[in-house]
Amino acid sequence: MNLLILAALPEEADALFPNTGTRETDPIPLRHLTTQNHNLTIATCGLGKVNAATAVGLLGAKADLILMTGTCGALGATPGAYWLAEALQHDYGATHPGLFRRYRAGDWPMGEAAEAHFTAMPDPGLGLPHARIASGDSFIACPAAAADLQSLGATLVDMEVGAVAQAAVRLGKPWVAIKAVTDEANGDSGDDFHANLVRAARMAGQAIERMIAML
Repeated sequence: MNLLILAALPEEADALFPNTGTRETDPIPLRHLTTQNHNLTIATCGLGKVNAATAVGLLGAKADLILMTGTCGALGATPGAYWLAEALQHDYGATHPGLFRRYRAGDWPMGEAAEAHFTAMPDPGLGLPHARIASGDSFIACPAAAADLQSLGATLVDMEVGAVAQAAVRLGKPWVAIKAVTDEANGDSGDDFHANLVRAARMAGQAIERMIAML
């Protein structure tokens, strides 16, 4: 099986099967390796939805499965790694007077709003808690903004998974995301993110490694 694994940051990519594989640098940093009879391409896509979707568009056509690893903020969730069963883009929708209505990314943002999320492939039995993640092109470090995202049924927040899900669905590919918590989406989030990045990235990477062994 050919697996494309995305990570926004070098620390997140390097935490997966560390110190293995061969590297390319252009136009996206890549690492290639074979494990458990699977061919892995680990791409450091960069932060944000555009970078993530661009990587899927460039590299996803030959993949049988598209995955994302890395870190996220908590919207009331406890620390740890999570299977991201659902993903939505919290900054996609329509602005009305005093109201922002969310729609499923790529859908026409008018009329009645239906479910806004994308659904991941079934969990193979990793035993991780499941979560819905809200993705958008902003780092959330504000309790009021976090509470708004919780109203969408999200318990985690990041800047990429919703776009990876949309791009994978557009290509007709199954997708998976596992992320681990670095911060609580509040005024301490910047410092907490940097303090916990490497530890959380490895936690997510280990879960991805266990999943690949199950495929």
